[in-house]
Amino acid sequence: MAEPFTHEIRVTWGDCDPARIAYTARLPWFALDAINAWWEAHLGGDGWYQLELDHNIGTPFVHLSMDFRAPVTPRHRLICEVWPTRLGERSITFAVHATQNDVLCFEGTFTCVFVIANQFKSQPAPPHLRQIIAPMVREG
Repeated sequence: MAEPFTHEIRVTWGDCDPARIAYTARLPWFALDAINAWWEAHLGGDGWYQLELDHNIGTPFVHLSMDFRAPVTPRHRLICEVWPTRLGERSITFAVHATQNDVLCFEGTFTCVFVIANQFKSQPAPPHLRQIIAPMVREG
């Protein structure tokens, strides 16, 4: 079983609201940034941008679910662990667990479907991606 991929995010003053914690809307952005970093790490530097424009593979989201556990602040780096939890015929689901100073701040699941980008038409997971992803799928 593969270890989760880890992506570090520097939370800044500009990410925060008057309560001195990260804006709620920034938390999904942090998770999506970590998932894109996962793609880049496993596809030789290619992330969503390259998948879409260079390979005609889109991965629009069809489901996001997050639970907030502790505030995110600029005091510590946000460490996001990312791994695929399911690879369906036409979709992939990722888990993201984000911690600061060893405290779980949020966790979530994020499901994308594979599409032919220039047609926005559903397609099975491309075989070369399935070959990369399948060995890394782990539950929870």
